[in-house]
Order: sequence, then C-alpha cells, then structure tokens
Amino acid sequence: MAKLTFTDLYGFSFSGLSDAVSDWESVVTELGELADEARTGMAAKAEKTDWKGENATVTKPFVRKTAKEFDDAAAQARSIRNILRDVHTDLKSVQADLIKEVEGGREQGIRVRDNGDGTVGFSLDRRPDNSAPSEEQRRAGRDLADRIDRLIARADELDDLAARALKRVHGGDPYNFGHVQYGSLDEVEAERAVKLAKLGPDMSDAQYREFNGLVGANAEDPEFSTAFYRGLGGPEEALRFYARMSVDGTLGDGEENEGRLALSRDLQRNMGIALATATDPDNKTHLPARWGEEFRRLGTQQLDLEPGPFGPQPYGYQVLGGIMRYGEYDADFLTPIAEHITQLHHDEPMRFTSNRPAGMGDADLGYNPSGRGGAGYDPLTSVLEALGHSPEAAERFFTGDPTVYREDGIVDKNGKLGYQYFDEFLREDFEWPPDSLAKPGADGLKDALEHGPNALGHALEAAATGRAYDSQSTEPIEHTSERAEFTERLVAHFGEHPELIRHNENLKDEKFEDLKSGPLHVLRDSLGNITAEYIGDFQRVMYGSDPLSGRFPVHGEPAVFDSGQAQRFLAEVGQDPEAYATITSAQQAYTTLLVDGVVNGESESTVHMDQRISNAVAPGAVIAGIMSEARADAILDYHSASAKDYNEAAADRGKWVTRVVELGTSLIPPRVPVAGEAINWAAEDITESVVKSAEKDIVTAGEQEGSRDYGKARSATIEATDEIVRRALLDRSDINSETAWDIREAATTQAGNSYGEGSMWEASGDAS
Repeated sequence: MAKLTFTDLYGFSFSGLSDAVSDWESVVTELGELADEARTGMAAKAEKTDWKGENATVTKPFVRKTAKEFDDAAAQARSIRNILRDVHTDLKSVQADLIKEVEGGREQGIRVRDNGDGTVGFSLDRRPDNSAPSEEQRRAGRDLADRIDRLIARADELDDLAARALKRVHGGDPYNFGHVQYGSLDEVEAERAVKLAKLGPDMSDAQYREFNGLVGANAEDPEFSTAFYRGLGGPEEALRFYARMSVDGTLGDGEENEGRLALSRDLQRNMGIALATATDPDNKTHLPARWGEEFRRLGTQQLDLEPGPFGPQPYGYQVLGGIMRYGEYDADFLTPIAEHITQLHHDEPMRFTSNRPAGMGDADLGYNPSGRGGAGYDPLTSVLEALGHSPEAAERFFTGDPTVYREDGIVDKNGKLGYQYFDEFLREDFEWPPDSLAKPGADGLKDALEHGPNALGHALEAAATGRAYDSQSTEPIEHTSERAEFTERLVAHFGEHPELIRHNENLKDEKFEDLKSGPLHVLRDSLGNITAEYIGDFQRVMYGSDPLSGRFPVHGEPAVFDSGQAQRFLAEVGQDPEAYATITSAQQAYTTLLVDGVVNGESESTVHMDQRISNAVAPGAVIAGIMSEARADAILDYHSASAKDYNEAAADRGKWVTRVVELGTSLIPPRVPVAGEAINWAAEDITESVVKSAEKDIVTAGEQEGSRDYGKARSATIEATDEIVRRALLDRSDINSETAWDIREAATTQAGNSYGEGSMWEASGDAS
C-alpha cells in the first residue's frame, strides 16, 4: 500500500469519512433493534413452545443461532462504527496539527514542499537584506520538516491500523458475524503494540519504530495505556519486556548500535509516561492498586531475562526505576515505592549496585538508556527523578508521615522508622552509590557520584514549587502551607549548613585547604529555581517586612525566612551560574512588578512616590549585591565557574521572567494595569537586561584577571533599576520630566546603597 503523502493529508476532506460514521451510526441503531426483536421475539417464543420431535430438534438450534447472528451483526456494526469514528477524530486532529505547523513555518519564512514519499523538504524565504539564511533558520527548517514528517507517519499509521482492524472485524466469512469486537481505536492500537512487544528484542528496526509510534502517540491516553500494560501480562512481564529491550539498546558501542540505542530511549520515555497514565486512579480506566503492591514485591527480586545462569538478573526496582524516570505519577502509586527504596538504601546502601556487571567497558550499559543521571543500577536515583516529575508525590514523601515497609514491600504496621527522609538525604555522610560501570579512577566515576544529589535536587524542587522540575509551564502555582513550610525548612537547613552546597575547585591554595566541596553542591541549580519561585518572600525578608502587609504579593501562603539564614543561603546558591541567572531574572522581574504597582496602582499612602519607589527597589538591589559577590567568589576564589558560564546561563532564563510576570498578572490586576507597557517590557526585555547586567558584573579575564570591580557590578544594578522606573513612568503624563528625573535619581541612589549592603552582607561570610 502506498504511503500517505503531505499533499494527501494537507488537502484531504473528511466529509466522506464523516458521512460513513453517520451511516454506521444508523446501521448500529437498526441492527440493535433487529437483534432485540430476534432475542425477545423469535428466540423467546421458540424456547417457550412445547415442541418435541425431529423437527423441533433441528429448528430450535437454528432459531437460537439465527438470533445470535443478529446480536453478532449488531456487535460487528458497533466495532466498525467505533473504528471509523475514532480514526476520523484522530486524523482530523493530525491534519489540524499539520496545518498549524505549516502556517507557523510560513510566518518564520519557511516553505514546505512535498517529497512524494511521506516526507517533506523545505526552503527559506529571502531575507530583507538578501543575505544567506543563518544556521538558526536552517535548524528551524529542519525541525519543522521533522515534526511534519512525524505527523504524516502518524496519519499513515492510523490509516493502516484502521484498515487492519476492519479486516479483522469482518473476518472474511460471509456466513458468520462477530469475529472481533473493538470498543475504540485505542483497543486496536494497544492490541498491535502488545503484539509487537511479544517479539521483544527480535523486533526489527521498522517494527520498533512502529511500536514507539503507537505507544508514544497514546501514552497519555488512559484507555490505551491501561490496555497496553494489561496486554503485556502483568507487572513482572512488563518489567521483563522493558529490561530486555533496554539491554538490547545499550549493548555495544559506536555507530553500529546508535540507531538501536535511540529506539530504546524512545521506548523508555514512552513506557514511563504510559505507566504514569495507567496507574493514575483519577483516570476512569486505570490499573488496579495491586500493580503497585506487586511492583514493590518484585523490587527486591531478581528477574531472569535470558535462559541460563549467566544472563542478566536485575532487581525489579532497577528495571522499574528506568521506566519511572519519565511521567508524572500519582502519589498513591509512587510515594510508597519511593519510601520502600529509601528504607532499603538506609539499611544497605550498596544493595542494588552490587549486582552491576563486572569488567564491562561500556559505562552506559544499564536500565537507563537515556544516559542522563546514571546507568540505571541505582533505583534510588531513579525514584528521586520520578519524584522530581511528580510534585504531589514529592511533597507527600518529604512532608508526610513515613510508612514502614518490609523487605517484600508489604506495610509493616508495627514498624518504627526512626528518621525523616528530609534529614536522611541531607546528611553530610549520606552514602550515594556510584551508578556507573566506569572503572575506578575513570572520569565517569566522579560524575556518577553526582547523579544522586542532582536527582535529589529535582525532587526537592518539585516538593517546594508544586511543579515538575523541568516543566516549561509559566502558569503560577499556588504555594500551599505545606510547600511554604517545606521551603522554610530548606532555606534554614542550607542557611545553617552552607558547607553542604559549597563548590571549591581551588584546593591547592592553603587558604582553602579546609574548604572541600560539599556533597550536595550539584543541587544548587534546583535551589536557585526554588528561590525564584519564592522571590517575593526572599525580597520581603531583606528588610524584615511584615508578611501580612501585602506589600510583597505571593501566590498562596507566604514563606517566612530568618534574615541571616536567607542571606547565607543566597550567598552560597548564587555561586552556581544557573542559580545566579535564575534568581537575578526573577528578582528583576519582581522588582518591575513592585515599581509598576507604586507608579500606576492605587494607594492611600501619603508618603511621596520617590520614597515609595525607593522602598520597592531596595530589597531586589540587596539580592543583586549578594548575587554579584557570590558570582565573584565562584570565579575568583573557588574557581568553580567562569565569567563565560555566568553569561551563557543568563541568556537562557526568560522562563522565569515570564513566570514572575504571570504571577503579577494573576495577583495584582485590581491595583495595577499589569497588561500595560511596563509588564509587556518585563516579558520581552528583562531577560536582555539580565544578560547585560551579568556581562558587567565582573571584570573579564582579559581586562584585569583575578580582581573584583565593585563599581561595574554596582553600575549594572543601578542601570537596571533606572530602566525599570523609567518604563513604569511612561504612562504617567501627569508627572513632569523634572519630577520624573528626581524620582529616578532617588530610586537609583537607593539601589546603589542597597546593592552595597547586600555585597557587604555576603562578603562578611566569605571564606576568602
């Protein structure tokens, strides 16, 4: 059968298919009525007759069979209707996505052309100056073509599946109805996916791509995901299938296995998201709770993947961990598993990694084909990653009352744990297993020791913010009392023990010989994200404002920090380039909201505007001073980062600007016209302002190596503040230019002074 082409899908009219669905709706209704009449009429009457003899022996079974055929015909009609209805809906959705992609490409100057084989090419419009297209434009064109190719492949797959299913429903027997029944196209797709899964590693690359296409397109569909996992046979069969495919994908090295590895990575992501969907009890269709119980039982059992004594025998939790690195899981399913794994680790830290293959040269071999965050032999890292994608489960894990589990995963009703997970993971001497096959002394082994703490950061971030650590959503998330209290606890802990997250690469200097890197320094980027999420609370504590005053709006419950702890926390976290950029972006965006509120909002205050604006810019300037000094420490003292690292990180933090701006639009509309010029500027240009500030924040190596330039960094904060105030004043035609200059001067003076305070606060705790 010829493949669908771009032209086929782009211009296809679905009116004929829509008419067919309507026609089959009528057939279902009519056959249903006939089946009911046959069942309650002809068949019922035949059964009631006192009819004996040879004729009765022949006729009664015939009547029963005929009545059943009417039922089977009605069932077959329903299956046909269901398949046509669903394929009509899905194909229209794919076509709509295709048209949207084409139109979006056209706006970027990208033109799509049909290659005639199910793929597309592209061309780029001439630029206004007639110059050659940039590499960025070419990359955008390639990405667009890839997305469209996937949509065409999906449509072709749907067409093929529907055709196969209709053939199975018909069965080829002209004298017999009701061969196979389908309630939806999801059942058809799940059936096909399970059939391919039964092949295991014997799947060809083409079959593997088909499998990934089916599961990937439907992973968030509860009906499909539940049917798929049921079809695999149960928890143990699902684990064994994934483990075999994972090992198949990670075996070998070099180009000969590159394609297979890519397929296994897609499988890992697809199966993870599908399992999260299938185990969510909020979905109408879902797996029973016993699946979670069975996964816990299997967690400490070794699985035989291949016949013979020398085949891989991973623990169930090692395999499950690979799957669960993707997907947002329900707390009822994930939290018990996370607790059980943590308790097993507490009792025997190297329990799972002790069965890693010996003498293997491939450091990536394992049950985590993604290659990110370990090879997949340490389920503790895997389950922390799962918590990082599952905020509700993470919050319950860190703040709820622990449940004690036995070796087999069954609840120990009389057990006493004796520790809290928060305290357990943040111990300086917590033992993180090296999740790698790298040989002793190899570079990869050092990185492996950071996988666990990095995953812990993701889990802490999800618990504190209420969003997955890698979420791209900018929608504000409400801070519940539990989240706010948890964040208070985090800031207090690291504020009192900053050495846990210190990173020092300058140990040869006698001055730093006692300042070794802390075991958790790699999670500072997550702590930076948490700080940005709670930037209003951090600004409020800089000068000890009352949380009940409402002067520093937050979405939900305020978090109340100790001033000294907050300062030490920021000073240490800001030494990470990504955390520095995130906090600085959020700080400037939040200060913009505060200033705009003073200038354009309503207030009954009798204090002059210049003083109120100065009050608004002061806390953010303090944080800017702390951040600037922290950056200097990292570059000049600890040698843990370069100016380039900071500048590059600052260029990629628009997400946090938008989040803070959207926080403002959700909280302050009654007082401030946040949809106006100032906030539009915030959404579009604050990131650029942060980049410029970062570039001025420290002297570059070529100018004056190894020294701080307090004046440059202070000027960057003053300039950013002046721009914020200038923008806010644009719509105030009632304020004359001289008054506006005086207001801006008062604000920048305050910003300079507060910046100095923050810089000195941070410097007072320096080890340098």
